[in-house]
Amino acid sequence: MMPRQEQAMAELEINISVKQRLKIPLEESWLQRIAIRTLEAEGICSPVEMGLVITDSETIQKLNKTYRGEDQPTDVLAFHMVPGTSQESELRFVGPPDGVRHLGEVVISYPQAVRQAQEQGHDVVRELALLIVHGILHLLGYDDELPEEKQQMKARENEILKRLNLI
Repeated sequence: MMPRQEQAMAELEINISVKQRLKIPLEESWLQRIAIRTLEAEGICSPVEMGLVITDSETIQKLNKTYRGEDQPTDVLAFHMVPGTSQESELRFVGPPDGVRHLGEVVISYPQAVRQAQEQGHDVVRELALLIVHGILHLLGYDDELPEEKQQMKARENEILKRLNLI
């Protein structure tokens, strides 16, 4: 029988992709661990899969323009596949035959994370963790368009970062 942590990791599949030319100071296993711990903090322990992409400013700007109509770089984008998040609630998807729930992808601009870390006066490790948590919360249905939603999401991010010993 697998230990609880190994079993949870087997049920939570995080596919990591880092743009080749980026030299980030972190192992993929660290990125994966942050994502898994965030999902666990949100009570997600059933078989789920998601992607985490660390990319450059140009790529995220193209994505931001294509999908949000904003021709500028951003720090994080979340592309969710779960009905009932901010997608049309009338859409009904057939469950995948493998039983794994596909959450979607979180795309992070590493250069933007570096800039924001410098502006906020903390290290890039904390900023990347924050962006991972933020993106995953969006995948799970959190929103930050309205002030009260933004406040609730920020509070949840801080709770998770505390659990991760990053604040």
